[in-house]
Amino acid sequence: MSSLTSLQVAVDVATRKRDDARRALQATLAAQHAAHAQLEQLRDYARETEARWGMRADAEMKPEVMYHHYHFMDRLGHAAGLQTTVVGDHESRVAGARRALLEAELRLASLCKVVEKRRADLELKEIRRDQKQTDERAALQYRSSH
Repeated sequence: MSSLTSLQVAVDVATRKRDDARRALQATLAAQHAAHAQLEQLRDYARETEARWGMRADAEMKPEVMYHHYHFMDRLGHAAGLQTTVVGDHESRVAGARRALLEAELRLASLCKVVEKRRADLELKEIRRDQKQTDERAALQYRSSH
C-alpha cells in the first residue's frame, strides 16, 4: 500500500504542475492578446492619420509640415514593426506554454494509469488471497468431517 500512497503523492504533484502550466498558458495568452491589441491600435492610428491627411490632399502644405508628417508616419511604422516582433515573441511563448501543458497533462495521465493498474493489481491480489483462505477453510472442514 505504501507504493500506492507514494504514487498518489506523485499524482498530486503532477496535478499541481498541470494546473500551474494551465495558469501559465492563460497568462501567456492574455499577454499575447494584449500585444496583438496594441499592434492593432498602432495600425488603426496609422490608417486614421493617413485618412485625415488624404482628405486634405488638395490643400497646400508647407514642406516642413509634410516632412514632419512623413517622419511621424515612419516612426509609427517603426513602432508597429517593433510591436509585430513582440507579437511574434508572444506566439513563441504561447507555443512553449502549450507544450508544457501538454507534457504536464500526459505525465498526469500516465501516473493516473499507473495508479489505476496498481489498484487493480492489489484488488486482484486481495481476491486471490481471500479465495485461497476460503479454499483452505473448505479443505480443513472437509478433512475434519471425513
